[in-house]
Amino acid sequence: MEVGEAFGLLMTPAGRDDPYPTYRVLHEYPPLVELTGLFAVATGYAVIDEILRDPRMRVSDAELVARLAPNWEPGPAAASMFLSMLQTNPPEHARMRRLAAGAFTARRVSGLRDTITRQASDLAEYLAALAGPVDFMAEYAYPLPVRVICALLGLPIADHQWIRERAEAVTVVLEPMLELSTLEPADVAARELEVYFTDQIERRRREPGDDLTSALVAVHDAPGSTLTREELLANLVLLLIAGFETTTNLLGNGLVVLLNHPDAAARLREDPSLADRYVEELLRLDSPVQLTSRWSREPVEFAGTRLEPYSEVMLVLGAGNRDGRHFAEPDRFDPGREPNQPLSFGAGAHYCLGAALARLEAQVAFPILLRRFPDLALAGDPVRRDRLTLRGYASLPVSVTGTS
Repeated sequence: MEVGEAFGLLMTPAGRDDPYPTYRVLHEYPPLVELTGLFAVATGYAVIDEILRDPRMRVSDAELVARLAPNWEPGPAAASMFLSMLQTNPPEHARMRRLAAGAFTARRVSGLRDTITRQASDLAEYLAALAGPVDFMAEYAYPLPVRVICALLGLPIADHQWIRERAEAVTVVLEPMLELSTLEPADVAARELEVYFTDQIERRRREPGDDLTSALVAVHDAPGSTLTREELLANLVLLLIAGFETTTNLLGNGLVVLLNHPDAAARLREDPSLADRYVEELLRLDSPVQLTSRWSREPVEFAGTRLEPYSEVMLVLGAGNRDGRHFAEPDRFDPGREPNQPLSFGAGAHYCLGAALARLEAQVAFPILLRRFPDLALAGDPVRRDRLTLRGYASLPVSVTGTS
């Protein structure tokens, strides 16, 4: 199979459902391959890591977009992402990131362990009370991280389901292959989230609290602030979405791996102190984020391949995590793997701000689930979401009989 054909397969429903056979084909080629004059694909661990850390590479480029699509105007969903720290370059990126970084320090995240443990345990008891097979995604994998990020942002628990639905609709704009039919719901959801956060901002002005929303509002309102209203709204939406989408996919993808490896699951059940190693390997084996991209305004060279000015490089994180040049037996689940530094949360200046929180939630949740439900098993065929950038399940039926 030619490299262009293999890459094209990734853009199909079948390729998105299980990209790993395609990644094995792509690994037969150099780690960075130029497909067209201004588009390249990186599948090797080392070159992806290098590109992510290179300050010459940009996460977005308005000038390039204007060249390629001069008549394109981003809708509300895409515009929200472009204005947030996710899609901004230095110095704007560093300015915005500093404002939220205090909420995700190692000390503050560690202080959330008791809260996460309580939430994870309460949800496990809720699963136990449900009759028959349950959808793990709907009843656990979404509610846990949504509750945690909403607590950080100070959002009402009653709004969780509404928030989940809007956030899920907006994230479609992060996918490389967009269908026009999905953009209208994404834009409607983005407008609704903007209205929602506008109301939350006004409430914090009247009654500020000890939460991230209040902190960002205070920064915006401070004399001499450089944070615009549009940036404030865009970053609140981003923090909400990023705060649960990745973790939800990590919980779903990881549970399926554990259920398919019962001996390994039994070891984690008996020794929860192994959770950090398990979570790293789960992140590597079936990454909740599979793709990102970078752009360059100048000629650059990586892994012996020269890229012309205004080139885009698609970084296939999921392929980098399965690169046999970096990981021995990359398709094997090995929780004892050393060293093990997956690319799932990126690297460099745009390394995921909430990575430590996502890891902690998974490190807490998996041992709780395995201990509470020693006979936890699949109760049907899981169904994948038709996504590649954010890889996860739409539904995951499990049996929780035989509770401890």
